[in-house]
Amino acid sequence: MIVAFRRAFFAIFLLCASPLWAQSPFQFPTANHYLYEQGAELKFFAPTEPDKPWTSGSFGCVRDNGQRLHEGLDIRHLQTDRRGEPTDPVMATADGMVVYINTRPSLSNYGNYIVIKHVIQGIEIYSLYAHLSAPRPGLHAGEPVKTGEVIATMGRTSNAEAIGQWRAHVHFELNVLVNDNFASWFRKASPGERNDHGEWNGQNLNGLDDREILLDEHNPNAFSLLNFLRSQTELCRVLVRATDFPYLHRYPMLVLPNPVAQREGVAGYEIALNYNGVAFAIMPRAASEIKSPAKFQLLSVNEANEAANPCHHLVVKHGGRWELANEGMREVELLTYQ
Repeated sequence: MIVAFRRAFFAIFLLCASPLWAQSPFQFPTANHYLYEQGAELKFFAPTEPDKPWTSGSFGCVRDNGQRLHEGLDIRHLQTDRRGEPTDPVMATADGMVVYINTRPSLSNYGNYIVIKHVIQGIEIYSLYAHLSAPRPGLHAGEPVKTGEVIATMGRTSNAEAIGQWRAHVHFELNVLVNDNFASWFRKASPGERNDHGEWNGQNLNGLDDREILLDEHNPNAFSLLNFLRSQTELCRVLVRATDFPYLHRYPMLVLPNPVAQREGVAGYEIALNYNGVAFAIMPRAASEIKSPAKFQLLSVNEANEAANPCHHLVVKHGGRWELANEGMREVELLTYQ
């Protein structure tokens, strides 16, 4: 099963490996472009403390000695007013539509934040801009925006930490949306807990490494978002006995062909996840290919990738045997919730 999955994945990847689009689909959300200047990382990233490395403001397992995920980029401010407050305009990274604006900073560690839906090369991507001073006056959910259009002013808002003036930044994410029915799932999975943001709760947005995306776009070769998604490093593979869930319809380009399932019918899906829980390769499986009656079955773990990126805690080893950890089980349940 595993060998067949890998062969199918790489066959499709090679078919799509040639450049498909010449232009860069994502633009910087501020005028700070120091990411492209070698040795200028501390001019671009806002680290968590003055004595911390720039990587603490980047994407990945960069907090708490690698044990806590930072799901985006903290892009440092360039300009301030007389009081030392940031005044940088924050801009839409691509054409899209505003889907959510939070103006109640006490309700989120993102503070004031905006989510925009984009369709990039046929793929839905959701950008998020956090810690804003304020959205642009009059901006509202449902409003279309253009690449580079000012949507807000940079700020320092958050309910979780006091962001000093020296560290003022916009927290910028590029995400896939996990499930249209998040609010319903959350009520069931976390009874009694508040969800103030509906489907636009951060738990329903799985981040891609936007630093890698911006750097890849800067290379001479054309950038393909589909190839970027398909080339994610696999942390683990899970078999789910679910046959219809929203992710399949939102990201059909990530579903791989399987003649057996096409012939016999689909009884479940084999899903490859990266360390942040992003499902990037999905293969339908027929009943004849599924050996376990379990609703969710962990098929394999990339131990080297888990050791390098332990912060999302999706899998855990008990008595020499790998299992889905609580966070991993929660991720798979949300992904396949109907």
